[in-house]
Amino acid sequence: MFTKILIANRGEIACRVAATARRLGIRTVAVYSDADRLAAHVQACDEAVHIGGAAPRESYLRADRILAAAQATGAQAVHPGYGFLSENEGFAQACANAGIAFIGPPAASIAAMGSKAAAKALMAEAGVPLVPGYHGARQEPEFLLAQADEIGYPVLIKASAGGGGKGMRAVQRREDFVAALASCQREAAASFGNDHVLVERYVTRPRHIEIQVFGDSHGHYVHLFERDCSVQRRHQKVLEEAPAPGMTEDRRAAMGAAAIAAARSVGYVGAGTVEFIAEQDGRFYFMEMNTRLQVEHPVTEAITGLDLVEWQLRVAAGEPLPLAQEDLSIRGHAIEARICAENPDQQFLPATGRLQTLRQPVASYFRISPVRIDSGVREGDDISPHYDSMIAKLIVHGDTREQALARLDAALNELHITGLHTNVAFLRRIVSSPSFAQADLDTALIEREHSHLFEHGGLPDAWLLGATMAALQGDAAHAAGPDPWSHADGWRLHGEARVSHLLAVRGEPWRVSGQPWRSDGGQLLLPGQPPVSVTVHGRHGHALDLSLGDTRATVHVYRHGDRFDVIGPGGQAQVSLLDPLAQRDDLHRAGGRLTAQMPGRVVALLVDVGQRVQAGQAVAVTEAMKMEHTLNAPADGVVSDILCAVGDQVPEGAELLRIEPCEAP
Repeated sequence: MFTKILIANRGEIACRVAATARRLGIRTVAVYSDADRLAAHVQACDEAVHIGGAAPRESYLRADRILAAAQATGAQAVHPGYGFLSENEGFAQACANAGIAFIGPPAASIAAMGSKAAAKALMAEAGVPLVPGYHGARQEPEFLLAQADEIGYPVLIKASAGGGGKGMRAVQRREDFVAALASCQREAAASFGNDHVLVERYVTRPRHIEIQVFGDSHGHYVHLFERDCSVQRRHQKVLEEAPAPGMTEDRRAAMGAAAIAAARSVGYVGAGTVEFIAEQDGRFYFMEMNTRLQVEHPVTEAITGLDLVEWQLRVAAGEPLPLAQEDLSIRGHAIEARICAENPDQQFLPATGRLQTLRQPVASYFRISPVRIDSGVREGDDISPHYDSMIAKLIVHGDTREQALARLDAALNELHITGLHTNVAFLRRIVSSPSFAQADLDTALIEREHSHLFEHGGLPDAWLLGATMAALQGDAAHAAGPDPWSHADGWRLHGEARVSHLLAVRGEPWRVSGQPWRSDGGQLLLPGQPPVSVTVHGRHGHALDLSLGDTRATVHVYRHGDRFDVIGPGGQAQVSLLDPLAQRDDLHRAGGRLTAQMPGRVVALLVDVGQRVQAGQAVAVTEAMKMEHTLNAPADGVVSDILCAVGDQVPEGAELLRIEPCEAP
């Protein structure tokens, strides 16, 4: 076994690998960029080496610097984690040439599976089922359009070298194919340095089911059962579970055998995942093989009781697989939720900013348990635009799927994050949706459950503002101390006490009052609404025990200066305390101004000055976190000014275009 390894990654996966290495008595070396100087993974390892600037191409994609760090620190092996260089055959070969073990498959195996088109040719030879499509070398747009016409719509365009949903577009109509192809190729080139794509029949109501495989250098192979990853947004996984609901033993055996055949066909060694598209009737087709450890590996660990990182280390050190296929069994049910900094109500745009609050449920960290959290960030850390937007993975395990679902909902309820947008409330709505609760799964679940997931109303105004008023009065009473003349409680000699505040609610100023209002509540007066009775039963840190009318609930209020983040029945919302004299206006956009919704790079301008546009028309494309985001005209009009150029790096809120209103022609 190794005595020292270098972890060529960052964040959650670097901390995950370090945890197993520490348990096995293996010393670890972290690498870090300028942006990660104080990151959690740096502190999780025994040593750390700086490798460059914040951008991945200046640091985590610099194979030469990572290898130099391994040699300088005496590391015997490199664990690539996932993403970055984990599926780069050149890096794997460079490690081998330097006499450093690569904790992953041989370079030849990575190369064989790295091109989706070439991999599918190999799978055809190995007898693994394939989706009908074009997997060849020709890439002329008109030729690919003809192939799509022959396959029949809808079709799926996929980056040949891609993964993680990047460089992938579903095309429903012939008229949309060329534009979707160009966008897909741009995104593929930016993410993988290769704009080669393939075109396949788009399977309707597909499930995404993958098989975890392991091989060793002695020719042994096993599969560790399946994971269902059907719940996706923008072709990226949101929830993963194991075992797959409704999976029969015969189908499991057939998929497991196909996955092992795929691994054996390329002489695979280490952990890998064979991904399949499965139809509702049980037919399945090879999609791709990920030649690395998957983000969702903890659900497999939960149902098998195994540490997959330990298996990786042992296999890379030349040991045989610890168990044979007949020694493996499934225990209970596990679900993983990816906690991401993103805004589901704005088409899942990634969010950046500081984790001002990060309160987590009682859980183990990087260990199998009923509730587990794998994370590489802490309260006060920043989510950077340079890297993935995932904050943590929340993994639950139960004897049954129903028990696991209940544990997941309870854990999500106890997970409080402020400072930026997250998908926590959205995940709770998925868990409670009829389709997910009843395991009616396919990759369009989020679209099918749109009304349940997006037309939810959120945290009601009365709860939001009642909790804010209670928190404000509680803070004022605490600051005043015992002196009654210092209490800003609205007391007056004649008449009822009245408290009034100007608050920014959804960007609009609201005058919110309480009359009478005391430390235990009062009548809440909202603009244009009848009075609401608010009772404060108790305060426990950030938790307020409140009643609104006859309904009682616990509401959490986190204050950061003049901003209040409130988490209560129905979700999470934010208000800000305004200074009436300052006449602050925090509206994000006005009139025909089009602004960047997050930090990123302008990759395409689709209009010219003087051009007439319609509301909803695509006018620009930005790229952030290796994903493209199309910006649409907010109203009908004429483009009066373009304030950016292709290639510009723009901050969130930067004005990109101006559109002057005009009458319809």
